[in-house]
Formats: sequence, C-alpha cells, structure tokens
Amino acid sequence: MAPTTNTATVTSRASPAEAPIKRPKKYRHIAAVHSVPKASCLSHDSDAAPSFLGFRNLMVIVLIVGNLRLMLENFKKYGVLICVRCHDYRRLDVMLGIALYLIIPCHLFVAYIVELAAAQQARKSLRGPGKSRDGTTTPGGSYVPTDEELKKFYSTWILIAWIHGINATLCLSITSFVVYFYIHHPLIGTMSEIHAIIVWLKTSSYAWTNRDLRHAYLHPSSREEDAVPEIYNQCPYPQNITLGNLTYFWWAPTLVYQPVYPRTPKIRWIFVAKRMAEVFGLNAFMWIASAQYAAPVLRNSLDKIASLDFPSILERLMKLSTISLVIWLAGFFAFFQSFLNALAEVMRFGDREFYADWWNSPSVGVYWRTWNKPVYQYMKRHIFSPLIGRGWSAFTASIMVFIFSGVLHELLVGVPTHNIIGVAFIGMVAQLPLIAMTTPLENIKSINGKVVGNCIFWISFTLIGQPLAALCYFFAWQAKYGTVSATLKAAGRTS
Repeated sequence: MAPTTNTATVTSRASPAEAPIKRPKKYRHIAAVHSVPKASCLSHDSDAAPSFLGFRNLMVIVLIVGNLRLMLENFKKYGVLICVRCHDYRRLDVMLGIALYLIIPCHLFVAYIVELAAAQQARKSLRGPGKSRDGTTTPGGSYVPTDEELKKFYSTWILIAWIHGINATLCLSITSFVVYFYIHHPLIGTMSEIHAIIVWLKTSSYAWTNRDLRHAYLHPSSREEDAVPEIYNQCPYPQNITLGNLTYFWWAPTLVYQPVYPRTPKIRWIFVAKRMAEVFGLNAFMWIASAQYAAPVLRNSLDKIASLDFPSILERLMKLSTISLVIWLAGFFAFFQSFLNALAEVMRFGDREFYADWWNSPSVGVYWRTWNKPVYQYMKRHIFSPLIGRGWSAFTASIMVFIFSGVLHELLVGVPTHNIIGVAFIGMVAQLPLIAMTTPLENIKSINGKVVGNCIFWISFTLIGQPLAALCYFFAWQAKYGTVSATLKAAGRTS
C-alpha cells in the first residue's frame, strides 16, 4: 500500500527559499500626529496628574549636595563643635528631674480615687429592683430625672470638678515652679514640663468623660443624641473605674480617655525594635545638627538682635530656617511616626492615625487639624465642641482653643528656658488671622487657591515662625545666663 502524503508535513518542511517574503510597507508622511486636543502634563487642564518622582529625586540630591557644602564650610570655620561632656547637667537638675518623673503620675491616681468614690456613690443612688425612682420613664425607655435628682447630680459634680481641678492644677503648677526656679538645664526642664502637661490633659479628659458616663448611667436615655458609643459596651460604666483601666490610659498614645480602645491582636517586637532604632538615630542626628550647625548661627545672631540690625536679623532668620526645618522634621518623624507607633505596638493600641498629610495643607487651619492628631482630638472633644454646644460661634470657640494652646506652648518653652516672654503665646494666637486669610483659599475649587494657601503655610512656618521663636528664646537665655548677660554686666560696671 502506497504511503499517504501529509500536506501539513510537506508544507512545514518547505525550504526557507520557498517561504513568502514580507516586504516592508512604504512609509507615507501623512500620519496624524495631532488628532485630539491634549493639555501639557504640568498644566491645570491636564486630566491626569503626572508623577513627580524624578523631581523628588532631584530635590533630594540637591538638598544632600547643598547641605554637604554647608557642612564642609561649617567644619572649616568652626571645627568640630560636638562635645558629649560639655553639657551642664547639674546633679540637682538630674535629681529633681527624676523626682518629678515619679511624682507627676501620682496626680492621675488621685483622679482615679476621686472617680472611684463617685462611682460608688452612683451605685448607691440607684435603688434596688422593684423600687421606683422619683423620675418618670418615657414610652421609649428614657428616664427623665426630677429637678431634685438633677440638682443633686450637678452639685456632686461641682464638688468632684473642684477636686479634679485642684489636683490637675497642682500637677502643672508644682512642676512649673520647680522647673523654672530650680532646674537649670533646659532639656531636663522641657522633658519634665511636657510630662506634666500630658498628665494634666489626661487627668482632665478622665474627669470629663467619666462625668458624662456617670450621667448616662444614672439617667439612661433612648434618644440618639444621648447614646453612648457602641464600643463602650465592652466596658460599661462603672466597670471602667479600675486601676488597670487607668494605667492603660496613662501609657496609651492618646490624650482622650475612653473606657475601651481598638486593640491589635499581638505585639510585633521586631516592629518595636525598628521604630526605637529610628528614634535613637534621629535623636542623635538632631543633637549633632543642633550643636554643629544651629548653635553657631544662633550665637552669631546675638549682636544683631542686641543692636536691632533688622536686615542682618532677616538674613540670620533665612539662614536658620533651613536647619531649624530639618531638625523639626526629624523630630516630627522621631516622635509621631517612630516613638508613638512603637508605644502603640507595645500597648496594642489600634488607632495609629497620629497625623495626616499636613505637608499638603491648603490652609493654615488644615495644618493645625492634621499635624498633631492627639492634641487636635483633645481640643475638639473637650474645648471646641463643648463651647459650640453652649452656643458659641465656631470663630469664638477657635479663639479660645488657640488662647489655651498658646498658654500651654508658653509654659512648654518659657518655663524650661526661664524666660516667659510671650513669644510662643503670641505665635499661637497669631495663627488666627492666618487661618482667616487662608481658609477662603482652601474653599476655591481650582488648584490655584490651594497652592497659594500651601505656600503661605510653609513661608509663615519655616521662615518666620520657628526661626524667630528660636532666636528670641536663645537671646533671652543668653541675656540671663550667657554671653549677653556677661556683656551687660561688664557695661554696667564700666559705666
């Protein structure tokens, strides 16, 4: 039988010479290059925003090269200024700092004792099953207390509020007195003052929150506006008044008290180690940058400030703005990103939104709402919103918030430097006209308003705010303890 011929096989075995030759198409110079309307990628009319990764890389390279040049000039001019043993850590400063660190938290536990007594009284005021209360109950299940019951509740709260107020005030006033008059070194004083302010804020939040929880416990209501947050059902009042609950709030990275917080399932110790390594490295960097670069600029500005040479002061401000911004950004990352995340991991604290993208702030107001979420949440919950509830306008409530914040900033800066000159307070209150000026820009639909508002924020923050405050307090310190003081005393003896 003759073999059959496979056409496919024959075709596949055909020689290359027999395969069809693909000839190139003749190019015609009529291709439509411009077929649809298009906008430049950097134009506001562009549909898609381009990536600025290359510009970011260029910016980083320019910053590194520029700062390396400044570093070389600095070393040539001043030599190495970093000295571990040159810090004036007096023995009394260290001892008082340790004593304050141990004493300050005691005020929180005084607040716990007060709330424990209030909770016991609240339990006793509720009568046993089967016994009626003097108030009325609505069909929806809400209990309407009598005027006598409300009067008793508020009179009790006034007494508790006075005790809490005296306790918290003693915490802050005793610390400020000791730091101002007896702790010479500003770093130890600053750490003590920060600790006292944090405990003061936490104590007040603990008191106000438990006051409202106690009211809801004694006078239950089915109205939506009176409802207790659902998460609180995991630890209802007065079960939250325990030493363990207070201790967790003491260490939790928040200033706002809640009986319950969102929690993570476990602790990632490698994550904690990485964050603490960042804290250590960034603190070392800030110390080196302050001693080697910021300190000479500040010292060279003393005679300009003393003689009120405003052009030279402006030049010094511009020179100081770069290094102060770098140190501030390093401090921001070290505290809000590294330290607070490490602390939250150890405490299994779930809500870690300690900041938002404040660097994109289209107005000064957005910056203050996004850069420090723990303080913002405290101010909104315990100062701004209660004032709004009492009928205040948003503007007047904001004024009170910034006045209160200005007082705290002045305590934080003026007390450790032993110079309450009001610069920090004025700097905070001066934010109000900036907020009023940039808020309309924030509401403009086009991108132009947001860009202008962001530029105003950065200019006021980097060129005027921080450098000017640093110059003022450094000059005040030197006028009291340093070279300016010695010069003034010598001039007095000569005259």
